[in-house]
Amino acid sequence: MTTINSLEGITPLTLKPAGESSVQSTGADFGNMLKSMVEKVNNAQLTGEQAIQKLHSGKATHLHEVMIATEEADISLRMLVQLRNKAQTAYEEIMRMQI
Repeated sequence: MTTINSLEGITPLTLKPAGESSVQSTGADFGNMLKSMVEKVNNAQLTGEQAIQKLHSGKATHLHEVMIATEEADISLRMLVQLRNKAQTAYEEIMRMQI
């Protein structure tokens, strides 16, 4: 038979007394991250719209650059919508939990 060796590089979990809390408040960090993502998506949307306007006015001569900008805006918006959907689903699951 083969023996199972202990996993190296994994540190054991240390328990703290009940009075001490090891949980840090990351609500503000998460909120800032979401705000940053929304701003990036908004900037991508604006960049895509500007590229389309340049193409219509004749200032942009490279169609592929316009297509890339609009696709980046579309993909980033779809990703943000999926993130919102996942967050909403997680919230609904938490609200259904029995205490």
